[in-house]
Amino acid sequence: MASDTERNLPILEVDGKQKTTVGNYFISNYPPYSFWNSDQRHLVETQLDTEPSPETPLGLYVHIPFCRKRCDFCYFKVYTDKNAEQIRRYLDAVLEEMRQLAARPYLRGRKLDFVYFGGGTPSYLSVDQLQYLFEGLQESLSWEGTREISFECEPGTLQEKKIFALREMGVTRLSLGIENFNPEILELNNRAHRAKEIFRAYEAAQRAGFPQINIDLIAGMVGETDDNWRDCIEQTLKLAPESVTIYQMEIPYNTTIYQQMKDGKSLVAPVADWDTKRLWVSEGFDRLIDAGYVLSSAYTATKGENTSFLYRDALWRGADMIGIGVSSIAHVGGIHYQNEHKFDPYVERAAKSELPIWRAYATTPDERFIREFILQLKLGRVECDYFRQKFDVDILDRFSQQLTKLESEGFLTHDPQHITLTRDGLLQADGLLPNFFLEAHQDARYA
Repeated sequence: MASDTERNLPILEVDGKQKTTVGNYFISNYPPYSFWNSDQRHLVETQLDTEPSPETPLGLYVHIPFCRKRCDFCYFKVYTDKNAEQIRRYLDAVLEEMRQLAARPYLRGRKLDFVYFGGGTPSYLSVDQLQYLFEGLQESLSWEGTREISFECEPGTLQEKKIFALREMGVTRLSLGIENFNPEILELNNRAHRAKEIFRAYEAAQRAGFPQINIDLIAGMVGETDDNWRDCIEQTLKLAPESVTIYQMEIPYNTTIYQQMKDGKSLVAPVADWDTKRLWVSEGFDRLIDAGYVLSSAYTATKGENTSFLYRDALWRGADMIGIGVSSIAHVGGIHYQNEHKFDPYVERAAKSELPIWRAYATTPDERFIREFILQLKLGRVECDYFRQKFDVDILDRFSQQLTKLESEGFLTHDPQHITLTRDGLLQADGLLPNFFLEAHQDARYA
């Protein structure tokens, strides 16, 4: 099997320590994005003119790319320089894209199972802008019966009026990008909000009565220490959200931190090594479990019988998802595609009633099987019968060599019914997934 270096994982071993270097660690899709290309864009149009499979759930992702500041670790498509007129042009483009998609046979008359607003910072928009967007989207595709509406927020943008308006608009899962509670660490990483805004926003969100509040934390931000990390976990426990998501800091190529590394000719990022980050996440999980939470994935701890994350669970089981907005990712009928990744080309194409598709990839049945398998493995437990019934594949036979190796290394266990990641496996789940890639995708850059 390929080594970590051959897989382009952002890990560099120095003196027995796995140092953080540049590259993508988190795996959100398969095959890797580096294989997607403009030559296959026409296949998306063809797919949209077919009839859908009636049992396939449908979701919607809406990308809001505006932020007050760009965090030094951010690798998403965001803009900090757009005025109200440009934002209105963007919202109009998003609504026009939605109208064009909703009119195609593949989507016409279908109802949405889940909606996700991501960014950027969706909560950067004003209440009037949000109402304009929500109402416009629902004119094209029904949200009646939608089971989950998730909305990402930066605490400093959440005035009480906006929080209550989001609840009235139907948001069911509010996700707060807290990342850290220490104002000095937030400033050091160029994060826009500060600690006092966290507590003000959270208290208002509780009063508004969202069924689910999620808190995002990042283990390993620049300046993080053992003591401060433990304090972040204790502060989180005091808030007692329904869901806590903990990511390990990675440094993709399009981050400010990587640019600083290049300028300083450094191979190693100025953040904690991977062993330290995994230790911090494991300590956090232990405290959350002691407080009554359960681990629902390699990143997330939840409490309460009704706490779920439909966006994740449906996607990882093959749901269709339309992605609208600049650089958005979508999946329809086994075809992956991504929209124009620059602001003006996206807005101009959508305004002309074109589908603003930039690149695409038509998956084979085997690639769809592998995609679902590796993504579900991130949940920590995979059901063998699911893959036998859906894909007619016995994963224990198909991946016998990989499973034997990873079990000998202490990352997982398996029996005839399940494959289960150990705690060590959960803590580095994304680093294990390339073991199951097709050979053609093993040594490629991920994005």
